[in-house]
Amino acid sequence: MSDFTTSLSIAASGMEAQAMRLRHVSENIANADTPGYHRKVIRFEAVMQDGRRTGEVRTGEPELDRTELAKVLDPGNPLADENGYYDGSNVDLVVEIADAREAQRSYEANLRMFDQARQMSASLLDLLRR
Repeated sequence: MSDFTTSLSIAASGMEAQAMRLRHVSENIANADTPGYHRKVIRFEAVMQDGRRTGEVRTGEPELDRTELAKVLDPGNPLADENGYYDGSNVDLVVEIADAREAQRSYEANLRMFDQARQMSASLLDLLRR
């Protein structure tokens, strides 16, 4: 029975990590037009127990993408320098949409794994009751 529990916890940690990733992607998309905004990147870390990997993952602290900010030409903007440029954001909407799709598909795969393990454990309990 512990293998089923382990499978459930691995799948649940994957869903939680991908949900966090989607939150940061959404935040990046929402701030794509915010001057000076650095996109946030989330890293996954393996969960260790007694020096061994458990198969679970967790998210690390969000990091700021150090890619150079886009220079936007808008002489009328109050943030513009003497040449008419100001710092935009470094959010690329194509990259963010691709990240969102990948996170969504990974979440769904973990959800299917969770559901499969749940169904298998329920079937095992039904067999044991007979």
